[in-house]
Amino acid sequence: MTVNVGIVGCGLIGRKRAGALGEARLVACSDRKAERAEALASLTGAVEVDIDWRLLVKRPDVDIVVVATTNDALAQVTLAAVGAGKHVLVEKPAARTSAELATVMAAQSGTGVQVRVGFNHRYHPAVQKARALVDSGTIGPLMFVRGCYGHGGRVGYEREWRADPAVSGGGELLDQGVHMIDLARWMLGDFSQVDGFARTYFWDMPVDDNAFLLLSTPTQQAAQLHVSCTEWKNLFSFEIYGRHGKIHIEGLGGSYGIERITLYQMRPEMGPPDTTSWEYPGADRSWQREFDAFLEDIRTNRPPAAGLADAEAALLIVETIYGRAQRREASARTAPGRSA
Repeated sequence: MTVNVGIVGCGLIGRKRAGALGEARLVACSDRKAERAEALASLTGAVEVDIDWRLLVKRPDVDIVVVATTNDALAQVTLAAVGAGKHVLVEKPAARTSAELATVMAAQSGTGVQVRVGFNHRYHPAVQKARALVDSGTIGPLMFVRGCYGHGGRVGYEREWRADPAVSGGGELLDQGVHMIDLARWMLGDFSQVDGFARTYFWDMPVDDNAFLLLSTPTQQAAQLHVSCTEWKNLFSFEIYGRHGKIHIEGLGGSYGIERITLYQMRPEMGPPDTTSWEYPGADRSWQREFDAFLEDIRTNRPPAAGLADAEAALLIVETIYGRAQRREASARTAPGRSA
């Protein structure tokens, strides 16, 4: 049986999703800019354009709604799609706040509708290989992870929607940061202690362009994470440290460099480790692998590996960091020697 998909949001990510549907078929698309929806529809035959996304989510010929809008509409569209009985793949962070997401979670509970959150980084082959090595015990019990993820922005970046807190909900921490938080949680589990800060160093915008996090699980496993949009050469680096070795993932393809994973296995006598590397050149197929997994979720009624609870956990960490930043600013404004 063919699964039919409707896409809401036809920008860059919507186009990526349209190209990664696998066995499913795109039948409808919608965007606040009609020309973008029409451009996407023209790439595939028999695709209809619904100017109003509210009509798309109610279409009887749509089984799955892909939500690839700006952050301010993610929860709203997902909520409507769930209410219409549609399965949903919603892009990260799935909402601007955990409060927005809570409404979606309440509506989805008990419906039998599957909602997957687009944490596609889990499906990069190097990350999948790392998870398999961790699960096999190759590097022993895990101690900590260390990650850095950044890009350099572009001319006019401070005027794009991501720089508008009313639309985005936050800056770099909410953008690329939730990917790193999700990967760290996927490897180590839930974090009970959250420290760090988010700041704006370079871009003239009211949201953060860098964030630094130090997270800890109840068993004292730690994650040290840095996300940035002042990383002038695009960078992805994720290191996983165990008692018997280390795994290092580098690159995501394209401007981030060839995707590579290196395993460093400690010898009994210690000293230089045994080293094995794997490379994954070529196009980024994480989107396709993620959507294939979602089709299997639906077929087998399996809870998605990255669902609303994972998005909520990431958002709560983001909100903790942002809350501390707001308290620091409030304290600075009322400190002695300053006017209230």
